[in-house]
Amino acid sequence: MRILDRIEQIGNRLPHPATLFLIGLGLVIVMSYLASLLDWTIIHPVTDEPLVANNLASSAGIWWLLSHLVENFIKFPPLAIVLVGMLGIGMAERTGLLAAALRYLVVRIPPAWLTPATLFLGIMSSIAVDAGYVVLPPVAAVLYMAAGRSPLTGIAVAFAGVSSGFSANLFITALEPLLAGFTQSGATLIVPEYQVAVTANWWFMIASTFVLTLTGWWVTARWVEPMSSRYIITSGPQEPVLGEQLSQSENKALRQAWLALIATFTVFLLCILLPGAPLYGEGVRFSRWIEATVPLLFLVFVIPGVVFGISAGYIKNDKDIAHIMGDTLAALGPYIVLAFFAAQFVEAFKYSGLGEMLAISGGQMLVAAQIPAPVLLSGFVVLAMLANLLIGSASAKYAFLAPVFVPMLMLAGLSPELTQAAYRVGDSVTNVITPLNPYMIIILAFVQKYAKDAGMGTLIAMMLPYALAFAVVWILLLVGWWLLDIPLGPGGGLSFDFQAEKGR
Repeated sequence: MRILDRIEQIGNRLPHPATLFLIGLGLVIVMSYLASLLDWTIIHPVTDEPLVANNLASSAGIWWLLSHLVENFIKFPPLAIVLVGMLGIGMAERTGLLAAALRYLVVRIPPAWLTPATLFLGIMSSIAVDAGYVVLPPVAAVLYMAAGRSPLTGIAVAFAGVSSGFSANLFITALEPLLAGFTQSGATLIVPEYQVAVTANWWFMIASTFVLTLTGWWVTARWVEPMSSRYIITSGPQEPVLGEQLSQSENKALRQAWLALIATFTVFLLCILLPGAPLYGEGVRFSRWIEATVPLLFLVFVIPGVVFGISAGYIKNDKDIAHIMGDTLAALGPYIVLAFFAAQFVEAFKYSGLGEMLAISGGQMLVAAQIPAPVLLSGFVVLAMLANLLIGSASAKYAFLAPVFVPMLMLAGLSPELTQAAYRVGDSVTNVITPLNPYMIIILAFVQKYAKDAGMGTLIAMMLPYALAFAVVWILLLVGWWLLDIPLGPGGGLSFDFQAEKGR
């Protein structure tokens, strides 16, 4: 606990992520000046061309920074795709569709399947962005209490699924376009035209959903439930919150939303399968439907969301729809600010040539060392796990890591999509034990509702077994996936052959 307390103190002293990117930009300027002063030169392994650093502290460099300030922001890959995707997800979330669907499912779980079902729903709740943190733990606590089990177990199980399993899902979520944009930015340092599909990790994330559900079930039975049962429950809700049951109007609206979702998927399938249809055939790099994943994601959420909102009475006219979308974008204000500074850092890093040069140098060292791919993958996962203890934002961490490690591991033979999958594993598993998770306080409040003497140490002690078990099992799954040479998803290969790229 002393170590975790120390980590919390260090993490809390870190500046805001936007400030970190600004500091990073300053370091890039200084490093580019030193690299230019020392005349550092390396040979690009694909083009055989000499690479030198562009001095951002020079007159030309300062002019580039000023003249590209707006362009860097506008063309920042994760920005537009996240905004478009979140417009749809925000409609489903703010009309109450996603929360209603979670509540509908969770209260229908048979007692014997309470743990795996809660874990599964927790993992799946990442579709609803952060709604799972607020909806699932209190409902799970009541259900466990009703089954004669500790409500703390219910909270721990729900938190493990929602937080440690955040990167896994059966469906494409808002996280996919966000990470794919950063991965693509890193990959273009080696191959300028490289594209990363939003679906690149889909098959691996589907498998991860079931593997983590089973792992969490075992961890709960083996360690967490016996541990949480020792705590004395000092209080509870005044009335059983089966007020979590949906109202008649919500049930009707939910049925109509399901019908709208089925109709939407039917139209999509026809557009994909019928010759001559808009989504039939191949696109520039992937199948057309893969290249249109973000617009499809928007429609998958916005259509049922609007139907639910109209039926439930939350949407009365087109002005309400525009208002909900406006509120969604307003809530993304902190992300947009972060994206502005991240864009300047990423593009300046790219313009300076330092990212490419450091990645090539590091990649050549890895190739010379002949480190096995499983070791490289595991090492990068551990690095992401440690970074997650100090920087809570998934996008902020990956914006720093991707420009160096994506191209570096490409030169070591690992695909950008595989590096992205490894990052997702490391970024997720320690979410339940990092004090920088903003929802830790909310979860602690849920715990203290039943055990007044519980503290942060109580919560972390309950969640640590999940973090350790998920880390080990998920790394083994990733390594096994690589050994079996199974694609990570549509457009998601495992290896990168820079010699083949060099010959093109």
